[in-house]
Amino acid sequence: MRVVQIQEFGGPEVLKAVEAQAPEPGPGQVSINVAYVGVNFADIKARGEGYRVPSLPFVPGLEVSGRIRAVGDGVTDLAVGQPVAALTAGGAYAEVLVVDAATVFATLDGIDLRTAATLPTVLPTAHALLHEVGRLCDGETVLVQGAAGGVGTVLGQLAKASGAGQVYGVVSGAAKAEYALKYGYDEVFVGDFADEVRAATGGRGVDLALDPVGGETFQRSLGALAPFGRLISFGNASAAEPWRLGQQELFNGAVSIAGFSILTLAKTAPDTLREIAARAFRMVADGSVHLPITAEFPLTEAAEAHRLMEARSSTGKLLLRVAD
Repeated sequence: MRVVQIQEFGGPEVLKAVEAQAPEPGPGQVSINVAYVGVNFADIKARGEGYRVPSLPFVPGLEVSGRIRAVGDGVTDLAVGQPVAALTAGGAYAEVLVVDAATVFATLDGIDLRTAATLPTVLPTAHALLHEVGRLCDGETVLVQGAAGGVGTVLGQLAKASGAGQVYGVVSGAAKAEYALKYGYDEVFVGDFADEVRAATGGRGVDLALDPVGGETFQRSLGALAPFGRLISFGNASAAEPWRLGQQELFNGAVSIAGFSILTLAKTAPDTLREIAARAFRMVADGSVHLPITAEFPLTEAAEAHRLMEARSSTGKLLLRVAD
């Protein structure tokens, strides 16, 4: 089978397609004939700086769709030939993937394999940010950094479908702002957003701010909160040093801060992840949420997908096509 692996850290050119033996599932695992692979910013960080890479060579990729190839001992709720989506800590850039059955999700009626590949990271993340961690209430205001990306386009729609009041986004350019407005956002700000948020909310600030950027953006998001507002960090795309805060920053406005990582949840509480994923996937199946696929590349052109994402010019979701 073909896999795309990293043999050294660096730019997109270090992604190499090689031949490997197809893996077999162990107890509690399944193997999947991969149809599509979702491309995520975490893949960029793995390739460039070794994020969550235990050793080299390493096959990146966190999410796939496909059909069950074989099941290991103890797996009773999945069957050979069944269409599924799956979340994994790595290894997805391949024609065959072995993954723990606990993070394999049966696809719902109305969701094809192409769409299914977009779901395992984005949908549960968006649902958890708004509900399980963010505890969104009817009528509350929401601020989303990276509103034109994969998670961002879902968050705008899901927030509106869940009863949010005004939903505001932040992006890096005018074209992205125009794009994000199609996906649930009432207003989208370009670049600096602190004054704009205060003006849009009559000086009050937002109830819930969601930040995958970190660094100075994280600090400004904290400053954009209303009294009793919540800020959730779910990434550090800026690669900035972690920002430390003390009681005084929290006391000013009685705000709270939380964090979320879907990969950590998959490792520590897979049953909880399955429950969240099931709720989130139903919103795609019933048409409440749509995740746009804006570019698709063959598996062997993974480097081109990385170049597009790394240029920060992409919107929506990027896929690698392995087999139909």
